[in-house]
Amino acid sequence: MNPFTKLETRCEHLAFATILGQEIGFSSRNLQFYHWRDLLSGSFLTHSLTLHMPSYRHSVSYWCFSKIPLAEFAKHAKGMGIDSIELLLPEDWPTIRREGLVCSVSQPVDTIPDSMNRRENHDRLIPLFEKRLKDCADAGVPNLVCFSGNRAGISDEEGLENTVAGYKKIIGIAERVGVTLCLELLNSKINHPDYQCDRSAWGVEVCKRISSERFKLLYDIYHMQVMEGDIIRTIREIHPYIAHYHTAGNPGRNEIDDSQELNYPAIMRAIQATGFTGYVGQEFVPTGDPLTSLREAIRICTV
Repeated sequence: MNPFTKLETRCEHLAFATILGQEIGFSSRNLQFYHWRDLLSGSFLTHSLTLHMPSYRHSVSYWCFSKIPLAEFAKHAKGMGIDSIELLLPEDWPTIRREGLVCSVSQPVDTIPDSMNRRENHDRLIPLFEKRLKDCADAGVPNLVCFSGNRAGISDEEGLENTVAGYKKIIGIAERVGVTLCLELLNSKINHPDYQCDRSAWGVEVCKRISSERFKLLYDIYHMQVMEGDIIRTIREIHPYIAHYHTAGNPGRNEIDDSQELNYPAIMRAIQATGFTGYVGQEFVPTGDPLTSLREAIRICTV
């Protein structure tokens, strides 16, 4: 006898529908109208899971979990449904490829405090960018993170002009090889004092002046919560300029659970509503067991 034949009473059927609904994201009020045989059918589950798979893909920044050897971490990430381990150097890309993962964002060639907002850096940085862009293209790495640099006495308008001028010198290569430069938005209040690209409006203006589909923003939700808040409205308004997202809880840059102020399920629904098909990278510093925290973050961010 099929053990599920006992699920014929209304109470048992509704209980089963509730449990299944929690797993696949359907309301038990809708599922109660299906017979249990339909609920368990492969076609129903496949259709339901397809409908509720997010448009975006999951990624994780390795530096937050680097106490775990990369090869071992890749196996764990794959088992959690993560598609990418990011911010790796080229020599590490083959390690995660063996587990069927990609590196969605390459480690940078510039640094947070010292980059294109100073014209004297351009000649030094351009060949570094050129090589890494080609390496990314050869390895199927879709994005390369980049920075503005610190102000160090430069006005926001001068820094803007310098940053645009610098990246315009390499955007043609990015376009030819099909790799997107992602200018990261970071907070200058807590973590990166004096960083110039610390407001979404400044970053969007850089994108507008460069005017290329291969130059966009890395929108770090934690950093922008620190600097300006209003996360969901901002995402709705500037999403055409965003190529990648990062997460972390605020305050503290730790887990994204209910111990912090950001409502990540609502934020992820807002990202999903924009039709975003890129990667959302977990970039929080775990305070508890790192794998347990990461697994929970992926659950929270799957809407």
